[in-house]
Amino acid sequence: MNRDSRHLETVLHRDIPLTRDMGLKVLDWQSQQLRLQLPLAANFNHKSTMFGGSLYCGAVLAGWGWLHLRLREEGVQDGHIVIQEGQISYPLPVTRDGIAICAAPSAAVWKKFLAMYQRYGRARLTLHTRVVNTDSDESAVTFTGQYVLHR
Repeated sequence: MNRDSRHLETVLHRDIPLTRDMGLKVLDWQSQQLRLQLPLAANFNHKSTMFGGSLYCGAVLAGWGWLHLRLREEGVQDGHIVIQEGQISYPLPVTRDGIAICAAPSAAVWKKFLAMYQRYGRARLTLHTRVVNTDSDESAVTFTGQYVLHR
């Protein structure tokens, strides 16, 4: 785990206590991609698969964490991140530990987002997260979230 990953895990566990109870871990932050681990043991339902609410929370947090780390890299420290809207789909069950993955939007989208924030003190960014079973690359969950950064 690199320094940025440790920083994010500390922030999440301190500021969003539910993440501790979920057993959420920051696996890595590399090449502007964030990966979070959601252990099945702390998040299972009556069918012994991962609880949908935990999956939703993990997907939201992957986007929130991605934006937090990316803003930190840019030196933007005066903003507050909130989720404004989210849409989720659960095409497959998560039967083992889940990995929530959020990758970067295009460079043009990111540049426009930063410019809007710098000019108006508020900007919206759509991020896409997917959750996979630990031993698979197939998306068990897909999530699209609209995040707002405001001063």
